Amino acid sequence: MTIDLDRPYPLSERQRADFRRDGFIRLKDVFNADELQHYGAEITRLTIALNTQTLPLEQRSTYDRAFLQVMNLWEESADVREFVFGRRLAGLAAALLEVEGVRLYHDQSLYKEPNGGITPSHADQYYWPLASDRTITAWIPLQAVPQEMGPLAFFAGSQSVEFGRDLGISDESERAITANMEAQGFRVVDEPFALGEVSFHLGWTFHRAGPNRSDRPRSVMTVIYMDRDMRLKAPENHMQRADQERWCPGAAPGEIIDTPKNPVLFERAP
Repeated sequence: MTIDLDRPYPLSERQRADFRRDGFIRLKDVFNADELQHYGAEITRLTIALNTQTLPLEQRSTYDRAFLQVMNLWEESADVREFVFGRRLAGLAAALLEVEGVRLYHDQSLYKEPNGGITPSHADQYYWPLASDRTITAWIPLQAVPQEMGPLAFFAGSQSVEFGRDLGISDESERAITANMEAQGFRVVDEPFALGEVSFHLGWTFHRAGPNRSDRPRSVMTVIYMDRDMRLKAPENHMQRADQERWCPGAAPGEIIDTPKNPVLFERAP
């Protein structure tokens, strides 16, 4: 089997404009079934092997019921590194962010177990000590995600909303952010994902996911990209301090985050 993860995925001007407006986009057929089967098996194997969560679901917090998560799998496996470093995804990230190139922030597998709970409303960038909003997450289901498995849902156009940016994933964030989104009339896009469909969302776009009501796990890989020229900012909360130490080791506030953990994955041809 020949796999080429560097093959470009064309974006239309309409799709770029929709992303600019909505802060997210869903793209069909970014990967084919063979690609997802090949890389998905290794991602799932490592997620189960490296996960440290041992409590039964009913004894966990809302955050820990949402999913099992393991980060930077690219450092654990040559196959996962090949997937995370693929230029197809990274090129889409650069095009949507409208930047000259993108770096890896980190990858993260999200494994929502059968009967796993909701993923509360939140914006990812609450956790990141990054100086601009040129950040984007690729959400890559490793199988089709019907409604009962808890697909990722987005509040369209919410990337400019300030309220809720100081809330991590919690019962409070679910109540407060969802109520604010509803009060302001933001459209919720909550629909199944077809096999091979991938979404991209900005760091400040609010989103959530429902519970997994099926008898199968919902396996998802995510890759977080940032502008190639992203600078570190002084952390504003304890989560950002932890992220600085873990994902940007050696970088200093005000400097471009150019560390071995943050390689450039795509640059536009001069």
